[in-house]
Order: sequence, then structure tokens, then C-alpha cells
Amino acid sequence: MDSYAATVARMPALRGAVAAAPHEHRVLTGERPTGPLHLGHLLGTIVERVRLQRSGVETFVILADYQVITDRETAEHVGEHVRGAVLDQLAAGLDPQATTFFVHSAVPALNQLMLPFLSLVSEAELHRNPTVRAEHELSGRALSGLMLTYPVHQAADILFCKADLVPVGKDQLPHVELTRVIARRFAERYAPVFRAPEPMLTDAPDIPGLDGRKMSKSRGNAIVLGMSPDETAAMIRKARTDTDRRITFDPDDRPEVSGLLSTAALCTGRAPAEVADEIGDGGAGLLKKVTTEAVNTFLAPHRARRAELAADPGLVDDVLRRGNARAVRIAEATLDEVRGAMGMRY
Repeated sequence: MDSYAATVARMPALRGAVAAAPHEHRVLTGERPTGPLHLGHLLGTIVERVRLQRSGVETFVILADYQVITDRETAEHVGEHVRGAVLDQLAAGLDPQATTFFVHSAVPALNQLMLPFLSLVSEAELHRNPTVRAEHELSGRALSGLMLTYPVHQAADILFCKADLVPVGKDQLPHVELTRVIARRFAERYAPVFRAPEPMLTDAPDIPGLDGRKMSKSRGNAIVLGMSPDETAAMIRKARTDTDRRITFDPDDRPEVSGLLSTAALCTGRAPAEVADEIGDGGAGLLKKVTTEAVNTFLAPHRARRAELAADPGLVDDVLRRGNARAVRIAEATLDEVRGAMGMRY
């Protein structure tokens, strides 16, 4: 059985165990703040974080600012994106009393774990990581040391707070598998300081962008959560369609039309084909009108809550200050354990 199939097979038992004793678990999840959060983030991951938090699972959300420079040469606007990400997640229902928000660069002890962790993996294992391989192929340039060690960075993010649950999609499973390897090898070489985390496959649908491809910050096909209703309408109006007036759901042959239908369907809880049948011969104009209304209606409560929270200028900084302080305390305690296990506590 391959890794993905084995993980799928474990999900019912894992979900049952979490539901039976949520307070015994800790989740680590987060964002790489390379841009503003969009509808795909909300539907794909944030709603699951809110569900886990409300069930009683202790939740940590990392804003991995150092990881912004794994594949780009500037950290421009990173502060803006960090604060926006916190604001959007608070607006979605995450409670800073139950969820610890922290920034990667604010936790020095977390990064010190990288050194012993790097000694536990080989260069070949890092090169085999799918994210590293894909980035190397796409960039057309030399692989940076930071990009090569990106999977170990993520292992440190997970293990410093001893998280045992990591919500992921299929493409992120190798990162959690390497984290499990590092936890096991540390125990074999030194002492059992870490528990091996379990990947928790999310039930989130693949959220298509307005062009039918996966919704992404970099593709310009995403509806940003912080947009106004008018900005949303303008973006959907500019979306490409085709010349066929009859609206049908056909992701292979009509990706742009199908992307709009999927967006409207996800925001109204309906099937894309049902939305298409309702529009019928109404053409692209009616399709865009229906999609705009669906998105703006769906996001209205989020936007209202976001505006309310943003009216307090010190709120986000206070949430981060308290979260960073807690993460620092936990990371320093973990690093002290690691030093003790390695005989390096002087």
C-alpha cells in the first residue's frame, strides 16, 4: 500500500480518536505569507481549522515569513500579508484565546532545531522531496540552500511545539513523512523527545480559480477575502469565458466557464451542473452576474467581521505579540530537552 493509500486508510480511526479526546491533541498548521488569503484558503483550509479548534483541539497557526524567501528574492509586503492573514482567520472564527498565532522569525529557538534535524537527513532525501523537485524544475535556476532545506524547516515548525496532527492535502504528505522520519531518527540516536505527527487529510475540495485552474495567488485567478464587493464584481467581469452562449459544466473543454460555475456552486452549496442548467442560454453575462452575487453573498459575513476587527488598529499586533511569546516559551523548552538528550546542556 502506498503512502497516500495508507494515510487514507488511517483517517477514520484517527478522526474517531480526535473526536473522542480532542484535548489530547495539538494541531500545527499555517500559511506562507506570499500574498493575501483568498476564497480557496477559506474553503480549503481555514474552515477546517475553525472546526478543529471548536471541537477542543489545541491549535497553532504559523505565519512562516522566513519561508517567503525560499523561492523569491524579496520579502516585500510580508508584514502586510502576515497581518492580513491573521485578520482573515480571526474573521473566519479562529479565537486567539484557543489558537496560538505566531511568526516564524520571532521564534529563534525553533530555528536552532534545524541544525540537529539537518544532521538526521541526507542530501538525497531532500532532493527527492516533491516540493523541492518541482521548484527546481520550475525556477530554471540554481536551488537555494533554503529551498533545499525547506522540508526540514517544516519539520522544525511541527516538532518544536510537539504537534501530533498536521492537516494536509495529498501533495504535502511527503513533508509530514519526513517529519516523522526525523522524530524517529532523533529518538534512535539520542532520546525519544518527539512524538511522530500524523497527517490529517483534509476533506476540502480542490478550489478552482476563475480560469478553471487551481486557485492561486500567483496566477491572478483568486478572489481575495479582503476585496470589496465592487472589486469582486470587477474581477469576475474580467474573467475569460468563451463564445458558446449555452452554459454547461465541462471542466476539460470549457475550463474558464466551469471555473466560474464551480465558484458559484461552492458559495451556494449546489452542484456546478445545477447552476449551469439554471443559467442555460443566459450566456457569459448571466454566468458572471450569478457568480458575483453568490460570492458576495457568501463572503458578506466574513467581510463585515473583518472590517469590525480591522477597526481596532492594535488587535492583530496584540494577537501576534501574545502568540509569539507563547511560541518562544515552548520552543525554548523543547530546545532545552533536545540539548539535554544530545548531552549539550552546559
